[in-house]
Amino acid sequence: MIKLEGIEKMNDKQRLEYLLLCLEGQLSSENNALANISNASALIYAIVDRLNWAGFYFIRGEELVLGPFQGLPACNRIKLNTGVCGTAAATRKTQIVPNVHEFPGHIACDSASNSELVVPIMKDGKVYGVLDLDSPEFGRFTELEAEYFERFVDKLNQYIDWSEI
Repeated sequence: MIKLEGIEKMNDKQRLEYLLLCLEGQLSSENNALANISNASALIYAIVDRLNWAGFYFIRGEELVLGPFQGLPACNRIKLNTGVCGTAAATRKTQIVPNVHEFPGHIACDSASNSELVVPIMKDGKVYGVLDLDSPEFGRFTELEAEYFERFVDKLNQYIDWSEI
């Protein structure tokens, strides 16, 4: 069971460590991929502060299709190589965007979002989708968070068969 008491006293690194610990607990006690990624987005949204959206998109053909998330309704489909999510999936590289309004081809699913962190989901050389985090704050995301969310995706990869999604 997740306990949120005291996380407001944690620094960023402690929160991220706690997030990974909670994710491990969730993944190790459930084998349904959809349940696990649904709870993964909920864990992020509950533990990481200053977000307005956290969720997943999965590759279907030449586009990303919306998966489990927390936040306001989002774009259902994003073409590869378009916007921050499509760029992360196509380049296979984590994207930290301090100001999404300056990102070429940015897609405004929520006009309140001003910065974004997107981590590609890759396993065995194949890209399956992306983990997308949005914030209403400019410059919200750090290299430390990029590192930990790459670890977050690595942890998901240990338990999830993405071809089931």
